[in-house]
Amino acid sequence: EVELEESGGGLVQAGGSLRLACSTSGFDFDVHCLYWSRQTPGKEREGVAAVTASGTTTYAGSVKGRFAISKNNKKQILYLAMHSLKPEDTAMYYCERGRPFDGVLPTGKCATSNAWGQGTQVSVSS
Repeated sequence: EVELEESGGGLVQAGGSLRLACSTSGFDFDVHCLYWSRQTPGKEREGVAAVTASGTTTYAGSVKGRFAISKNNKKQILYLAMHSLKPEDTAMYYCERGRPFDGVLPTGKCATSNAWGQGTQVSVSS
């Protein structure tokens, strides 16, 4: 069974940092494109940062230079380090899986998505 479980969210002041983690199981972690997305009530889910199987990364323009995506193939964990957080970063953050060897889009997501977790809430106060 494919599982993705996000953790690390919380409440932080503007300018602060958080690191999200996505623990996974049930699939070949190192061959899939993976990405973080986020969603606020009433808005569509948007890509934040993506990483291909080979390690190519892409970021949404709004987070470029502040967020960093990384992965540990051995532990099968995807990370998102978030710095210089802003109130507009407040959202539910999701870990999503694309197809094996998928490419990435310039909007910080994989070309496809076929599994995701329950999300972790990030709230940034001003």
